Parts: sequence; C-alpha cells; structure tokens
Amino acid sequence: MALWAGRFSKEIDKQVNDFNSSISFDNRMFEQDIRGSIAHATMLAQQGILSPADRDAIVAGLTGILADLKEGSLLFDPDAEDIHMFVEAELTARIGDAGKRLHTARSRNDQVALDMKLYFHDEIGALLGTCGQLIEVLLEKAREHLDTVMPGYTHLQRGQPTTFAHHLMAYVQMFLRDMDRLQDCDRRILHTMPLGSGAGFGTTYPIDREMTAQLLGFAGISQNSIDGVSDRDYALELASALSILMMHLSRFSEEIILWCSWEFQFLELDDAFSTGSSIMPQKKNPDVAELIRGKTGRVYGDLMTLLTMMKGLPLAYNKDMQEDKEALFDAVDTAKLCLSTFLPMFQTAKVRKDNMRQAAAKGFINATDCADYLAKKGVPFRDAYQVSGKLVAFCIAHGKTLEELELPQLQQFHPLFAEDVYSAIALETCVKERKSAGGPAPEQVQKQIAWAKDVLASYQQAAGV
Repeated sequence: MALWAGRFSKEIDKQVNDFNSSISFDNRMFEQDIRGSIAHATMLAQQGILSPADRDAIVAGLTGILADLKEGSLLFDPDAEDIHMFVEAELTARIGDAGKRLHTARSRNDQVALDMKLYFHDEIGALLGTCGQLIEVLLEKAREHLDTVMPGYTHLQRGQPTTFAHHLMAYVQMFLRDMDRLQDCDRRILHTMPLGSGAGFGTTYPIDREMTAQLLGFAGISQNSIDGVSDRDYALELASALSILMMHLSRFSEEIILWCSWEFQFLELDDAFSTGSSIMPQKKNPDVAELIRGKTGRVYGDLMTLLTMMKGLPLAYNKDMQEDKEALFDAVDTAKLCLSTFLPMFQTAKVRKDNMRQAAAKGFINATDCADYLAKKGVPFRDAYQVSGKLVAFCIAHGKTLEELELPQLQQFHPLFAEDVYSAIALETCVKERKSAGGPAPEQVQKQIAWAKDVLASYQQAAGV
C-alpha cells in the first residue's frame, strides 16, 4: 500500500500507478534526496521535533542506503512511486518507526524542489568543468595558429583576411559567455532553499529553515512558501543556457562540416572521430559534428517542453510539474555528451594551413585593403572603394588577382598607386595591420588569449573546477 494511502479505500489501479510513477527517471537524484533528508532530520532534532535517538537512527539508516545504492547491492523498486517514497520505505523497513518520522514538517512538493536544485547544482559543476576544458583546447589551438591566414567570411562569401586563431577566439568568447550564464543560473539555484515550504503553505512545526539551508550550502531560504514549491524558473534558465550553449556547438560543428568537405579542405578529422559509407568507399563523414548539430534541436525541444508545461499552471504545485525532470535531465545529458565528444574531435583534427592560405589568396579579400591604401593617401573612402571595385572587375575579366596586376595597370585606375601597394595588399600585411582591439593581428589575438585565460581562470576558481 502507498505511504499516502490513508485517505483511500482501495489500491490504486496498476496502470494508473505506472502512469503516475517517476521512479524510473528520478532515481538518479538519490544522493541529493538522501543529503536533503539527513539535513532535515538534523534540523528536526535540533528543534526538539525528533529525539536524538531517532535522528541518529535515521542518519545511520540513510547513510547505509546511500552506500548500498552506490555499490549496487540495493536496487530501486520499480513499483515505488518516486525516489522519495522509495528511500522512505527502505528506511522504514530498516529502522522501523523512526523512519516514519522523517517526513515530519515536509511534503514531497518541497522535497522534490530541493532535490532538483541540489541535483542541477552538481550537474552545472560538471558542465562548467568540461566547458572550461574545451576553452583550454581552443586557446592552445589559437596559440599555434596566430599566423595561419584564412579567409574571413560574411554571407558565406570570402570577405576579408583573418587568421585561424582569430576565428577560434570568437568561439572562445561564446563559450565563456556560456560559462557565465551557467554560473549565474547556479547562483540563483543556491540563492533560495525551498525545503520547509511544505505542500506550499508552510508548517505548524517550529522548524529552523535557515539551519537547513546552511547545512545544504544555500545562501538563504525561499521567502514565500507557495513560490518555494511552484518555482521552476531555475529549470527554465538552465534549459535556456544549455540551448544557447548547444547553438554555439552547432555553429562550430557546421563550420567543421564545411571545412572537412572537398570544397574547403581546411580541416581533416581524425579517423577515430569520422565514419565511412556502406556503399561509397571514398567517404569520410563528419558524423560527430552532424549529430551535435542535430541534437541541438533536441535541447531546444526540452526548453519548449518546460515553457509549455509551466505557462498555464495555477499556484501552487501541480502534477504537470513532474514533467520537468525528464526534459531537463535530457537537456543536461545531451549537452554533457556533446561537449565531451566535441572536445577530443576538435583537439585531434588536422588543420590544413596551406589550403586556408590558398583560399585566402583567391577571393579578392584584400580589396578593402586596396581601397584603404588609396584612402590613406587622401582619396575619399567612397571614391577609393569604387576604384577597388573596378579593379576587382578587371581582374575577374582577365583571370588575375590584385597582386598580379602590374603597376601601370593599377595606375590606369588611379595615379596614386605606387610600388608600396604590393606590400600593403599582401595577405600577411592585411592581417598584421588590423591592429584594432579585438582584431586579427597576431599581437591583438595574443591579448585576446591572455584576457580569455584570465577570465576562464576566474570562472574555474569560482566554480571549484
């Protein structure tokens, strides 16, 4: 019989029990559930609500259950309604009536709210650790490719020259923001402890919620008992932060897919992170990157599940909110899997520097530098822009690049062209002279790397990873 069955005259229908049950997916929160229960029992005894003997029996029993679950000698009961009922039933079976007193002054509503906050705090720590490792890999690759010239693109058309290091540092910025969002979400998770809200309307027992919060590492307690059990903002925030993180991974994956194609050949993935075709023997497919790109939509779906679930719920707790767990578990699991797989895939990839340089030479991506050359000699930029555009049209018509034009040909378009134009429009010069803060000049990228390294260290220190 269910622990809550006193009001009922018959057993719950088996199909309804299975439909209602969450033990199959919320059992992963067993450590957090037991941590919360130990803190709750400790507080109850401090307040004289539990005897010291009952407290000691409860703590010892819960500690034993935790150890047995970790080592696998105790299995979850598939007939239990949820992880909370499973732990309480197992505790009562082991220590008797003292186990029945554990639930004094609390409800499963505030218990599950607590478990989720503790669980996702732990998961954010793991995400921050892997995200930090990925940033470290990107920083190392950037250091190696400060002088690796490649085309910079807009509209997927060759635009202006940049370096592979500069390109990678754009992703470093994205992932640093992801870490910042995750830490900000975690700060709000630990800002308020919901336990003690009861079913949503407090309790008549003289509990000390601040003590429980301190034992569990929370900054404070929820200030309204209804909000304490009905708040899932942190779940929405976390799913949103993970969606943005996945979007960044997906954009990066899309570029890797392009770069690995024969049309680009900027990158070659290691065989360990590629697959072949069942019918085309020449294929080397970037399936890992493609799967990450595809799984991004899955995380978006998890966010939409949570938003849709919450949008019409009256206060306080509703059973609909049981659907929060599978969606958020999936979002976290997917992001962790994608991060941990993307990291070694990119770390072991071969950068084809020569192909990047050749592509940069063919796209007239120094046309702006040609216009800037004239502008620095006093020609209004818009006039210089038109001259450069006409030169590009001339080169296309005659199968040449700007560097291949002879000086007399250049001077036909403007008399201020001189011998120094060739050094001014050389790709390496184009990159090195882009010294504006945040630009692709190697000296600027080195500053970006140093800045990012300091920011990453501060995030890692704050997260303890």
